[in-house]
This record gives sequence, C-alpha cells and structure tokens, in this order.
Amino acid sequence: MIVPRYRIEASRIPQAGQGLFLEEPVACGRVLVAPDNIHTVWPEARLRTHAEDSIEVRSSVRWFEDRFSLTPEWSDECYINHAFAPTALWHLGFVFALADLPAGCEITMDYRYVIGDGEQMPFLDSLSGQPIVGLPWTQCLRESALQLAQLLAR
Repeated sequence: MIVPRYRIEASRIPQAGQGLFLEEPVACGRVLVAPDNIHTVWPEARLRTHAEDSIEVRSSVRWFEDRFSLTPEWSDECYINHAFAPTALWHLGFVFALADLPAGCEITMDYRYVIGDGEQMPFLDSLSGQPIVGLPWTQCLRESALQLAQLLAR
C-alpha cells in the first residue's frame, strides 16, 4: 500500500523504465509504503527452485530472514527503482522517506536490502556501473534499524 499520492511515469534513472513519483511533499521518516495484501511468502529454498527469469523470482523481495514475499500481479510498489543513494529506506516491508521529499521526487531504495544474500541483480547500477549484490540478512536488519532509529530521533 502506497501511502502518499503518487504517479507512475518514465524514470529519470537511465535504463530504469518506469518509476514511482510523489504527487505531494513527504516529511522525513514518514511511511511511504506499508505491507498490504501479502498473500504469498516462501522460504528462499523454495523460491530458488524456479528459474531466475520466472515470475516467482522476478516478483519476489526478501521480507525477513530467508522469507520472500511474492507479488506476481506487479503492484505499483514494484516501480520503486534502485539507487545506492536512495530517497527511501526499506525496513521489514515498510518503506520510509530518508529526507524531506518534495512533490515530483522519484522514490528509490537500495535493492541490496531486498534480494538474497550474495544474489546479484541481472543489471548494474546505472549511475555507478557497480553490481547490485544482496547483503546478508543480519547486516540489512542492523543497518536499516539503525537508519530508522536515526530518522525517528530527528
């Protein structure tokens, strides 16, 4: 569920396709996306029995530990693109604004938090040319919890 008003349009990130853009300003620390209608959660071992280009793998994100949520219907949340310097923070399925974001801002997040440990995205970061490789679960949880605590302490 995307909380603020938004629109989907061509991303400003090279080669990213469509992106999710705010239609209203959002304050730092505000929830942008909350888990909603999650009906399929699989352990990673089950997910990896499917081909890398399957709808199951392409529509999955790591939710917690070795559990992945699947959204094969491609909801609008799927238009949040990757950035190593993102505008939003993924934490346990919620997406928070990392700064005061103006209307028109594209929502981005670091995909290393939502793919499996050591998993590499099939594309490079379009700005740096660096590979996007999933971080270990404990590192993701520790880093996102720390960032969230810092946001909420402002």
